Amino acid sequence: MGDFLPPACFNMFVSDEHRMWQTSNILETELPMLAFQIFFTVLVGRLLFNAFRPLHQPRIISFVFVGFLLTPPLLGNIPEVFGFIYPVNGILNVEVASHFGLIYYAFLNGLEMNLDTILKSKKEATSIAAMGIIFPILTGPGLYALHRKFYINNTFKLEQVSSHAYLIWTLVLTVTGFPNLVEILSELKLHYTSLGKVALTAGMISDTYNWILFTLLVPFSIDSSNAIYSVLCTVLFLTVCIFLVRPLLKKIIERKTENDEWDEYQLLFVVMGAFACSYVTDILGTHAIVGAFVYGLILPHGKFADLVMSVSDDFGGGFLAPLYFSGNGMRLIIKSVFSHANWPLTLLVLILLCVTKILGTLFATSLSGKSARDGFAIGLLLNTKGALALIMLSIVWDKMIFFAPTYAVLTAAVLLMTIVVSPMINFMFKPRKRFEQNKLRTIQKLRANAELRILACVHNNHHATSMINILELFNATRLSPIHVFGLYLVEITQRAAALVVAHMEPSTQLGVQSNLTQSQVESENIAFTFKALGNNGDGNGNDAFRVETTSVVSSYETIHQDIYISARERGTSLILLPFHQQLSSDGNLLETTNVVYRDINKNVMQDAPCSVGIFIDRGLVTFSQTCLHILMIFVGGPDDREALAIAWKMAGHPRVQLSMVRLCLLDEAAAAAEEASHHSEEAEGILSNAMDNDKQKELDDEYISKFRYTAVNNEDYISYSEADIRAGEDIPRVLKALDQRGCDLYVVGQGNCRNSILFSNLLEWCDCLELGVIGDILASNIFGTNSSILVVQQYGFGGMKLERKQDHMANNSRFGSLIVKAE
Repeated sequence: MGDFLPPACFNMFVSDEHRMWQTSNILETELPMLAFQIFFTVLVGRLLFNAFRPLHQPRIISFVFVGFLLTPPLLGNIPEVFGFIYPVNGILNVEVASHFGLIYYAFLNGLEMNLDTILKSKKEATSIAAMGIIFPILTGPGLYALHRKFYINNTFKLEQVSSHAYLIWTLVLTVTGFPNLVEILSELKLHYTSLGKVALTAGMISDTYNWILFTLLVPFSIDSSNAIYSVLCTVLFLTVCIFLVRPLLKKIIERKTENDEWDEYQLLFVVMGAFACSYVTDILGTHAIVGAFVYGLILPHGKFADLVMSVSDDFGGGFLAPLYFSGNGMRLIIKSVFSHANWPLTLLVLILLCVTKILGTLFATSLSGKSARDGFAIGLLLNTKGALALIMLSIVWDKMIFFAPTYAVLTAAVLLMTIVVSPMINFMFKPRKRFEQNKLRTIQKLRANAELRILACVHNNHHATSMINILELFNATRLSPIHVFGLYLVEITQRAAALVVAHMEPSTQLGVQSNLTQSQVESENIAFTFKALGNNGDGNGNDAFRVETTSVVSSYETIHQDIYISARERGTSLILLPFHQQLSSDGNLLETTNVVYRDINKNVMQDAPCSVGIFIDRGLVTFSQTCLHILMIFVGGPDDREALAIAWKMAGHPRVQLSMVRLCLLDEAAAAAEEASHHSEEAEGILSNAMDNDKQKELDDEYISKFRYTAVNNEDYISYSEADIRAGEDIPRVLKALDQRGCDLYVVGQGNCRNSILFSNLLEWCDCLELGVIGDILASNIFGTNSSILVVQQYGFGGMKLERKQDHMANNSRFGSLIVKAE
């Protein structure tokens, strides 16, 4: 290797030979250089990460490409640039800092692993993980032999044949990078689908197996003569850590965590344990990261792990570890792959390296009855590589087990395996396209005896309690059951893998919450609250209500996409969302809890794959206390028809009284929206397909006639009345008069497509456009009602496919004018 890599020799200036550190002042020479190198790596890495964001690439890929930019094909051809960024006398400092970052990165990986999930995993995920390791082990040696046979070059020489090379080559192929897998699935919004859950569990199991193989076999690839002693000593060290050190640390840490006694200085001593353990395993001949990983694994998880990662993750994983991974890119001499006559055959070997784990996964998934498409997708996901594969490659480079050509082929394969995962999975599973192809999911179109599926989204246990009260109104019976999916929305504020793992499986130790994170405690409480719903209904318990709860961990900016996918996966007809305001402590006014909740509601209403309801809770009482009076206000349009369908279903409950009031628009209030029709005419001829006001009114009259004939004429507890609206000022007056009669719950339509100038003009004065005109008036504190409100938006506008106009209505709201296009 010395034929093409220059020796790192430089002059060392001694400022004072009598001092312990016989070097120049590091604050003046070494530290500024190291700070600049960290700055360059992090800055360029962030820029590349943003550039790769449309491809949903994990961060580690961008850091490797930072180093690749400095290789001979690119900036490496300009020695002055490379020498300015990485001078020879600064390489040692970068190596030391990067290894510190690597050790801490391994510690965090161990800290976020969940052994309980691994031990309790299903046979399906375990078999998939096992076959994804066995197939590469069987085929890896043969592919390495093919690589050596095809590669003929006099400039770049191959390493000598050795069992060490065969071993490392094969181990790299078995690796699955679980943190990167979580990052990819989170970006693609697939981690809470059935496919994503299998891939996540199998990926975690595979990652655990990889660490075991790394601990047991890497010593044999470094020094086979003493490897057995290294392995035995390491196993002994791990035994001591697990059975002696862990109980002691757990007792101390949990006590201090429960009492909130941690400060930054005390956490520093805990973190130093990772470096102490890494030093021990390094002396034993394994690798420093093994000790750090095991130390993180034996520490208590939950609240303590959340605290450590939130305090120090940015420094270790965000600044120091990228230095190490960029080093992998610097060693990637890509021209060594193409500088010989048989380079097409070398490329063939590189491609074959990418399919070994996929073949193993396909075999395992076929045995479990999954389709070839799902099996291929899971295989792609498990092919994601991560830090462990890059660490192995760094070891073989430093130990001169691989020379440049072999290192380049295997590194390029590792990068290719990871890079192609997101684009291919995104191509195979296009969420938005699937939503458009779905059948309409509305309660109005639901058969009377069909199971009603509702996705109830909550941010905290208070929301869960409110949702329980409204869900009880939906009249679940054995003949018309309800399946409720409680969805706890969690914002990502730290490492994605840690949060996703924490919420993959709910804890079964409710009440023992001293070491759970705040989100885990909230998740447990929410699960307990929703579980109580399963015991309600028609007296037959779960025959009427079926309840499932899960958590969604995502950025608030994109969490609506997770809600879409959850609704599609579960075939729901209604998504229930909590309002961003709740009653104040005195119970008189609505106060904003989190304005971000409002943005989430708006985003969900944009392109939801089923109908949507926003629930404003003003202390809706339960059936155990009193009978409930529901007031449904009908103006017209698909949203109001969906709201009527919901109110009609609620009226089937024996302790519910329904009053339906139709607001009849007369005179000026009945004027059609000529301006909206004018805009529609300009919008690429859509007017020819748009529903006019008469068609909407015809659908309204037909549905109301059905309601009056079927329900009002046969049931004493259902009433129908009408109120005239001639001008805009009549609406608050009529609503005030209705409110004086008293009711427990208003059910109203959002009214996006009401083709009326009156409501279009009133929208300009709405504070909460997502509620529509009627809902906004009822929800305002000025109106002064004590009743709860359910605002409904129908999916598809009663059998139609909607498109949003380019010209929004006044105040540029995203809930502007809409046109309805026939399918």
